Amino acid sequence: MDLQTKALHVGYDKDSQGTMAVPIYQTTAYEFNSLEHAADLFALKESGNIYTRLNNPTTEVFEKRFASLEGGEAAVATASGMSAIFFAIVNIAKAGDNIICANQLYGGTLTQTVHTLKRFGIETRFFDVHNEKELENLIDENTKAIFFESLTNPSIDVADLEALSAIANKHNIITIVDNTVATPVLCRPFEWGVDVVVHSSSKYTTGQGLAIGGIVVERKNLNEKLINNPRYEEFNTPDESYHGLIYTQSGYPAFSLRARISLLRDLGAVVSPFNAWLFIQGMETLTLRMKEHSKNALGVAKFLEAHPKVLKVNYPGLQSNVNYKNAQKYFDGGMSSGLLSFELASLEDATKVVNATKLFSLVTNIGDSKSIITHPASTTHQQLSKEELEACGVPSGLIRLSCGLESVEDLIADLSQALEVL
Repeated sequence: MDLQTKALHVGYDKDSQGTMAVPIYQTTAYEFNSLEHAADLFALKESGNIYTRLNNPTTEVFEKRFASLEGGEAAVATASGMSAIFFAIVNIAKAGDNIICANQLYGGTLTQTVHTLKRFGIETRFFDVHNEKELENLIDENTKAIFFESLTNPSIDVADLEALSAIANKHNIITIVDNTVATPVLCRPFEWGVDVVVHSSSKYTTGQGLAIGGIVVERKNLNEKLINNPRYEEFNTPDESYHGLIYTQSGYPAFSLRARISLLRDLGAVVSPFNAWLFIQGMETLTLRMKEHSKNALGVAKFLEAHPKVLKVNYPGLQSNVNYKNAQKYFDGGMSSGLLSFELASLEDATKVVNATKLFSLVTNIGDSKSIITHPASTTHQQLSKEELEACGVPSGLIRLSCGLESVEDLIADLSQALEVL
């Protein structure tokens, strides 16, 4: 089935009313048929609705549909992209363990991995996303995950998915990839050996900046990697909090099951049914929108590359870009999403240009139908030192653009007049 067809149909068999649109099941709880029925649901002897903190019919459609787009086996929706990242990591890592992350990450992810996870006793080590040897040197017996972004934000690098997955598989370690910027329309990491994919569905999935949410998707047959893997004892030993359940023997996709009935149950970072419904609406046009976002971004990137005041343009759709080869390999048709960044000579120059734009909105978001401009060093990455900013590809003169669905001629005209202030 084609991706666009999946985006319209997977996960929903019309309800008893025959509604074409997926209904919003705006409910907290569900009535059980009998006490025996309730007991069977809680014991996982039967599947069904228990409580919306664990599952919901509207959310289930979103999860099944998104998993289908990624080519995965199962998914768990969360309250935000950051909670999706947190759940994916702590589902397999505990105090005393370490994870290895690419330097080139979204600012919020850097803060979570460097500072928040440290308070949970989880160490984070970093490697350059383009240096596989550096990654392998960081691995030890306590390494539980390798985390990177398929298309990094805001440095706009394209990871070598196949090479990084091969290293992880060599050491029997789970890879987690944030595929938010590329979306499954352009890139499907499971096809290149990745184990788990996370998204902020607040971005391109909704497409209009309407709702906060996230999702964790596991690949098909991930159980085979978890079964009897000494790195992941918690999946192979009884869970005392759930009647001695052994996840890899449950008959369900173990990674998603543990994330749902342990983390979602206990931490409660659940997406609302209404937001899940909004994501379903966005998915119906995702394949169409990503083509337009990519086309507009490429047009803007070419304009900026030719501008005398611009020092550098980061966009893998440009043949001059160091990531062009990887983009052609991993992204459908070489389309490279709507996100790009460019460098000016100084913080002062960047400030002048950002403040001079009229059509671009100064917003800390991406993936909106309206175009957005951001200065990462002042906003999303403000908490980092100068050295840390340089290491993750965010110099003080860097400006990030999220190209929306306006006319590309109008976007270029706005940037042209803004650059005239320099």
